Amino acid sequence: MTILISPLSISVLQFLGVAFLGIGLWAWSEKGVLSNISSITDLGGFDPVWLFLVVGGVMFILGFAGCIGALRENTFLLKFFSVFLGVIFFLELTAGVLAFVFKDWIRDQLNFFINKNIRAYRDDIDLQNLIDFTQEYWECCGAHNADDWNLNIYFNCTDGNTSRERCGVPFSCCTKDPTEDVINTQCGYDVRLKEVLEQQNYIYTKGCVGQFEKWLQENLTVVAGIFIGIALLQIFGICLSQNLVSDIEAVRASW
Repeated sequence: MTILISPLSISVLQFLGVAFLGIGLWAWSEKGVLSNISSITDLGGFDPVWLFLVVGGVMFILGFAGCIGALRENTFLLKFFSVFLGVIFFLELTAGVLAFVFKDWIRDQLNFFINKNIRAYRDDIDLQNLIDFTQEYWECCGAHNADDWNLNIYFNCTDGNTSRERCGVPFSCCTKDPTEDVINTQCGYDVRLKEVLEQQNYIYTKGCVGQFEKWLQENLTVVAGIFIGIALLQIFGICLSQNLVSDIEAVRASW
């Protein structure tokens, strides 16, 4: 019975992996990356498409090994599925422990990551949308504060900057007016020329690193529950594959 159930459940994982890979490749095709592979290294910040490709690739490999291994009663593929899933579980566990022990280092790395992507804000539409979503969702601006946008060539306050966005911030930093149905994409223009206290009337002045930490503390139970649920599914997958391997080897030994 478990041999019949396993391929059906794991094939869903394989289908999701193909879907993620398809979305990632389609996004790269729209941006012209597939016609010019060297452009992958041109982006100074993080390309969100990598998330779809990596997650999709891992899910496809796991789904393929688990599904084909169970259908064909291939113990090598089932053992590969079990070991691969175990490695992922170990890496997740290690990352969780390190994140708890080295909280200050993680905070510094997060700050560095955000600032690096602020520099590349206008270089890629997917990265731009990701930053805008982050700032709107956590009601923040920059890594530590709005002045982090000085790192971007379009928003910095240097005298040589001729951009209309000089001394401004992206619209995602602006506080939202519930009466406005249309987003004012120019709401952040010249806002950093104002005094800090006055800026609070127009934009979010708290940094995204601090807001993320605050959100994490407020939703710690939910986040922990999600990670525990994922861990239990991984453990269940490992146990199921090992059980299938034992059943297959027992049947073969009885011949």
